[in-house]
Amino acid sequence: MAVPRSTTNGRREQTSTLDTMLTDAALGSGGPRWLPGAAGAKATAKLGLKPRRVARRARGYGRELARIAAGRSEVAPAKGDRRFKDEAWQGNPAFKRLAQTYLATGIYADGLVDDAELDWADEQRLRFAVENVLDALAPTNFPATNPAVLKAWIDSGGQNFVKGTRKFVEDMARPPRVPTMVDTSKLTVGKDLATSPGAVVYRTPVFELIQYAPQTERVREVPLVVVPPMINKYYVTDLAPGRSMVAHAVGAGQQVFAISWRNPGAEQADWGLETYVTAVLESFDATEAITGCDQAHAIGLCAGGIVLSCAVAHLAARSEQERVAGLTLGVCVLDNEHAGTVSSFADRRAAALAVAESARKGYLSGRALAGVFAWLRPTDLVWNYWVNNYLLGKDPPAFDILYWNADTTNMPAGLHRDFVAMSLDNTLTQPGALELLGTPIDLGTITVDSYVVAGIADHISPWQNCYRTTQLLGGEPRFVLSTSGHIAAMVNPPGNEKASFQVAGENPADPEEWLSSATKKRGTWWDDWVAWLGERSGEEQPAPKALGSHEDAYVPREDAPGTYIFQTV
Repeated sequence: MAVPRSTTNGRREQTSTLDTMLTDAALGSGGPRWLPGAAGAKATAKLGLKPRRVARRARGYGRELARIAAGRSEVAPAKGDRRFKDEAWQGNPAFKRLAQTYLATGIYADGLVDDAELDWADEQRLRFAVENVLDALAPTNFPATNPAVLKAWIDSGGQNFVKGTRKFVEDMARPPRVPTMVDTSKLTVGKDLATSPGAVVYRTPVFELIQYAPQTERVREVPLVVVPPMINKYYVTDLAPGRSMVAHAVGAGQQVFAISWRNPGAEQADWGLETYVTAVLESFDATEAITGCDQAHAIGLCAGGIVLSCAVAHLAARSEQERVAGLTLGVCVLDNEHAGTVSSFADRRAAALAVAESARKGYLSGRALAGVFAWLRPTDLVWNYWVNNYLLGKDPPAFDILYWNADTTNMPAGLHRDFVAMSLDNTLTQPGALELLGTPIDLGTITVDSYVVAGIADHISPWQNCYRTTQLLGGEPRFVLSTSGHIAAMVNPPGNEKASFQVAGENPADPEEWLSSATKKRGTWWDDWVAWLGERSGEEQPAPKALGSHEDAYVPREDAPGTYIFQTV
């Protein structure tokens, strides 16, 4: 089971699962689930049966408030809690007491949830509601109780509120109605982002296949195919110079191809899981035809990893698994049981309504899904920008990861339907429960060497759930636990002195047992992964002098990053 993890604000981090995120996005319920519902009633009833424990907890809270009032409390923000970084929170007695009261209240509320001793799902529902309310009520979110905002008001003569109001009106006028997180005017795709040289060498109505130009005189025989998520654009793997996974692999002598998905609209409503699995298989065909190699490595990220896993299992069912030299899965959850806090909200009726809504429109809006992602980490992705944009009147930063995160794509209704059903029933954990392209899908039949990487602070794909992939695949996968969260764990270039990753010699069933035996290594997992690829990529050979091939189907059509990356619907 995914265990709630401590966060920078001293409380517990919220995580998600696929079916709930897709349901919330379709129904427009991506905001915080403020009301605990039946879970709150159960907690009240259970606490009512424990009057002594509740009274003891209340007395402890009262004593802490007395210490705060007397200036003797040691309650302090957790290291890294950026909300209270202004010096006034420590230097000004009034503000210090205000912050301590808020933090002590959070500790008290968290303790009451523990005391209720609810079952897993009810505890997660209640904790999620309590934490969202506490996040919203932080004193930093209000002009009169945020010293930085008061200083800005005095220094600017109130212009911070004028600018902030304008930004607020603009953001609330369009979905997903959350604060803008990035200044998109200072970055351009193809110029600042997705800049690795290459060409589109194959195109279908579903995807473009980009082949990257070699940067070494000799290259490895076996190529690599990148299968990105369908929710955002592919260039998270080619983010920016010095921060590109693709460029790092190419620089190590790997031949690299990447899928760039089309941004679907209502006309593509019937594209389902089989459509995307077929596309992955077509990318293998093209890569083999262009390179002349009958094998390819493949890396799938997040939802792309789900599709890739299904494609490899399909090949295994057809006795064609030898076409895959190695399988890499990044921040990808195949086992959705207890996949974090929001999975406790899984509701088949709501899921059915969500599927019906996306079927009516023909697609699931990428902007709506972005709003759901934001509310999974409201302190960092909502209230942080609430203060910066609306109260301080500042522009958000121009940051490559946030730009990519805001560059959303839609999900066709068919794929939305298939993903929700797969997640609700957890079919990938049941051999043969899912059938695709006429073959049963059994992840246990995947026996090729595999490399599974997760982020220790990932709130979208909890690392414990990513780890459970090691128990589903055949063989003995190499599991790597990186630092950071969902996106930063993937965008992990060399040069970061704080970067590290953990590995272990064996994969026991319990992820916590794995963690206790793991060894921490300095640096980025990219270097470890490229070395792993190199050992399984055959001999070196002269780099191709031209991209694509002489076959009409694979003649270069245009330079990378192609056409589909710029599509909007």
